[in-house]
Amino acid sequence: MDRRQSAAEAGVTASEQVFPDRRVGAVWEPVRARCYAAAGAYLAFTEELDTAEATAAPVPDGPARADALVRQLNEAARGVDEFYHARREGLAEAGRVRAAVPQLLTHVRAEAEQALAAAASSEFGYYPSVRRGVSNLDEALLTASAVDPGSAVAGAREAAAAVQEATAELSNALSLAPSRTTAAANAIASVTTRLAAVRNRAGALGPAYSALLREFSAASSADLTNNERESRRGIEAADEALVGARVAAADRDPETALELTATAREYLAQAEQLVDAVTRRLEMLREVRTDPDAQARTVRFRLRDAQMLAVDRGLVAEWGSVLDAQAERLDRITAGLTGRHPDYWAYVTELGTVAEFIAGVVDRIRKNVAEK
Repeated sequence: MDRRQSAAEAGVTASEQVFPDRRVGAVWEPVRARCYAAAGAYLAFTEELDTAEATAAPVPDGPARADALVRQLNEAARGVDEFYHARREGLAEAGRVRAAVPQLLTHVRAEAEQALAAAASSEFGYYPSVRRGVSNLDEALLTASAVDPGSAVAGAREAAAAVQEATAELSNALSLAPSRTTAAANAIASVTTRLAAVRNRAGALGPAYSALLREFSAASSADLTNNERESRRGIEAADEALVGARVAAADRDPETALELTATAREYLAQAEQLVDAVTRRLEMLREVRTDPDAQARTVRFRLRDAQMLAVDRGLVAEWGSVLDAQAERLDRITAGLTGRHPDYWAYVTELGTVAEFIAGVVDRIRKNVAEK
């Protein structure tokens, strides 16, 4: 029993260190407790036998107690066997992993040293990505060196994984470094072209905003008041970032150049959105003015579909009045288009709100049917 217990205990210890989430120790604890209880009873009984032999005193109920003790020992041993055989593969795996951790750490450290040596001798060692990779790998190695693989197996494996990841990061930076100059040149050319295009498109913003003010109510463009100024700021910021990218490229720092071109793209994207918001608003409002009923007809069509769906699913009692209310709401919205300059933007916005509400009702009807 003692030998079996020791073998199982070693596996459990390894499992708790390597795979703590499996919680094998909690299952093992009562099995081990039965072993200790049986061993304690055995020692106490043999001590009593030794005393009886030395004093020639009789042992009360000796044979019966001996039989009971043998059964207790056998049951404890059988419990160990059942525990071990039910988890043999997992315990063996934990043992193999724990035994391999020191070798794993040695292996990843060797790979890390090779990567650091490559970085030290590389002509691209001053690139930000390479410097960052070296710093991260040094930190991972320092953490790994502070972990005892014998007592903190899980921590050692995590440290080894961190070293491997940092090594891969540095190696990737080194492999990409030679192509950075070409990538930066291409990026600068691309952003230069895009900057010119956005500037050209921005030229239409002023006239479009003026047309909005002339042709439609002020409320239709109130949220666009600052678009021209903000888009101009975005274009200027993109231009400034692009100038910095050209300077970085000339200084043989293509990675900084790439970062600055990325910043320039972000500014240009924001400027484009601001410009397009004005020109698209003008186009959309003109379309609505030409045929105001077109969008209302689309929403009414969706409403009829929703009403038919409620009928088909037998949910008129639950949703009929709700959908009928949307029909009345549509009538009020269309009736609001009055005056010399109707508020077409409010009209479109309110129709969109109704359409969204109807879509939500349809989703809930379908979900209700699916659950049934």
